[in-house]
Amino acid sequence: MIVSATPQHLLSLLWLECGLTAVAVLLSIFFPRFGAAGFARVEQVFAQLARRKGLAVVLVGVCTLLRLAVLPAFPAPRPFLPDDFSFLLAADTFAGGHLTNPTPAMWRHFESIHITMQPTYTSMYFPGTGLILATGQVLFHNPWLASVFVDALMCAALCWMMQAWLPPGWALLGGFLAVLRIGLFSYWINTFYGASALPAALGGALVVGALPRLKRTARLRYGMLLSVGIAILAVTRPYEGLLLCLPVAVALIHWAWRGENRPRPTVLLRRAALPAALLLATLCWLGYYNYRSFGSPTTLPYTVDRAQYGIVPYFIWQPLRPEPHYRYDVIAHYYEHEVGYYQKVHSIRGYFPATLDKAVGVLVFYAGFALLLPLIMARRVLLDRRVRFLVLCVAVFVASMLVEIFTFPHYLSPFMPALYALGLQAMRHLRAWKLKGAPVGKTFVRLSVANCILLGVASVFAAPLHLKIPEWPRVRWNSAWQSTEDEGIARARVAAALEQLPGPQLAIVRHSSNHSPLDEWVYNRADINASKVVWAREGDAAANSELLQYYPARQAWLVEPDAVPATMILYPAQPSATLPLDATSH
Repeated sequence: MIVSATPQHLLSLLWLECGLTAVAVLLSIFFPRFGAAGFARVEQVFAQLARRKGLAVVLVGVCTLLRLAVLPAFPAPRPFLPDDFSFLLAADTFAGGHLTNPTPAMWRHFESIHITMQPTYTSMYFPGTGLILATGQVLFHNPWLASVFVDALMCAALCWMMQAWLPPGWALLGGFLAVLRIGLFSYWINTFYGASALPAALGGALVVGALPRLKRTARLRYGMLLSVGIAILAVTRPYEGLLLCLPVAVALIHWAWRGENRPRPTVLLRRAALPAALLLATLCWLGYYNYRSFGSPTTLPYTVDRAQYGIVPYFIWQPLRPEPHYRYDVIAHYYEHEVGYYQKVHSIRGYFPATLDKAVGVLVFYAGFALLLPLIMARRVLLDRRVRFLVLCVAVFVASMLVEIFTFPHYLSPFMPALYALGLQAMRHLRAWKLKGAPVGKTFVRLSVANCILLGVASVFAAPLHLKIPEWPRVRWNSAWQSTEDEGIARARVAAALEQLPGPQLAIVRHSSNHSPLDEWVYNRADINASKVVWAREGDAAANSELLQYYPARQAWLVEPDAVPATMILYPAQPSATLPLDATSH
């Protein structure tokens, strides 16, 4: 009997989670005191640890750093989506001591999705994530490692935030659940574009955690933490950050005007001076960044790139923009495909299924099956005065999701702390629920937490167990563009082969007509001309001749990503000059 050496994924981790949740439900109903004694002993130790709030926060952060310990099973991510390369361009720019880069002479050959070429060559995204990745590039020579430490800060800040809204034990539980569900295995830490959610969630946790503390004590430290959180949101996800800060601002104004424990107006103004100065400095720096990158302090990232390339607007009431002239089909396919989804969402018939799909996607990411059942206590949570403000924040988030064209879980990262706190409050209500006097709710909550731990262990050993880890998110609006676990490998191997060759190289990429725009190859470093390898698009004969004349000292290669396997041969194409490297044959 011959067994294939190629591992086959027998079961998705998501379906394993579904099965474990079903078992937890059945055990809770038919054996409502299952494992009660053992769980009680663990909870007693857990409660003692949770009462030491500072230690609890530190412990959650340290546990998040276990992501480094599982690197053999989960290597550092490789860039593959356009967003990944855009963030890495920002990191490379900042690491070089620049805010942006001059438009390169051959920029038409370097056009890429989510990269702005005019008025300057830069990432289209807000600079916060790029600054974090640049820190990793400078300190560790690995941009991703900085995201790991921000991930740890985010989970620790989430625990600290929930200590202001929930009992200590539940706050610590929420921190550990965030580590297991998001901090170690989610796409937030395992992709570069997902890592943009980490600082935004950190900022949201600081804002929502500082608010009740500031209202109770009016201490400067909490005002500073609030300002730091707002500043982080301003340079990462300002739109969603603004939506979160609106109810916070209303709550602060009400407290300053009529609230209890508020200091005298003169004291309040004095303590607000430094936090206000921090926010003003952040806005001034962001304005200067916008001026250097896009020509005006009030011209925000996103807007220039979308005006030059985009057709679909941000909100459902906005009309389509005129289609621009695209020089390359692969770029046109990306933006033209958005139109189909826009037309679906923009119609009454398609709006509700699309909105439901968004909601399901958010629930699957943040709760999965293991933490979904406590939502049956939603009515009690909505009526719970303890978390009424968090309910208001989530209501604002829901309203924003209803009017945006596109919604992915990382878009909502500033609201993630509020969502988790409400989820923990729902678990508290479910834990107290009894069926005919039996502690069904308590047993189910205990088993749900145990399942999260089991799923974390299963994720570490997913490869030998042949478990498929769900990849999130993967452009749900087109199954033809679904990613595979091999995304980015071909480009990485070709790039490595080119880097090993003597002298500077020029990779001219020729895409087939059906190439997926999400598997982009033409991305460059901040200083293109100083790079070992320059990636360029193949144009017409005149444009290609101009490109070759501009780089006479570079060895030119024709790279064909859609060949099986991906190949590169000397340019102009000469079959006898195919590069005989294993790097291009897998």
